[in-house]
Amino acid sequence: MINCSGCGKEIHETALTCPHCGAPQQSVDKKGADGFFELGLQPLKKYAVFQGRAGRKEYWYFFSLYLIAMIFVTFLQDIMGNSTFSTTLLSLALCLPNWSVAVRRMHDSNRSGWWVLVPIVAIVFLFFKGDQSENRFGQPQKTLNQ
Repeated sequence: MINCSGCGKEIHETALTCPHCGAPQQSVDKKGADGFFELGLQPLKKYAVFQGRAGRKEYWYFFSLYLIAMIFVTFLQDIMGNSTFSTTLLSLALCLPNWSVAVRRMHDSNRSGWWVLVPIVAIVFLFFKGDQSENRFGQPQKTLNQ
């Protein structure tokens, strides 16, 4: 059994589409699922999915890619002499996936997603290891090596 790439629910490994959400599935081997870019871009595939769970690697890889993108765009702005329009646009574009992966990260440690609204506490909770077994938010994502 694997987790759907769209909704995160458990489906059979050979399923071409998810029976729950209809999302097409791609076969990903264990080595590919642990790649920095594969996990880092996973929240963009689940742009506004607030249900399910996200492992530590998925969250922190996405956060790292977000920081790299912001630094790169800021660097380009400085070279071109533009205002902060580009960084503002990037922040707005990535705001929703950033929040959704943070909420799913809270779910991984069996906490309500509302904890992301308490900044200092949320940062501490984001470092905690997720539950190894099923909790009220679903099965753990085995491919993410939480």
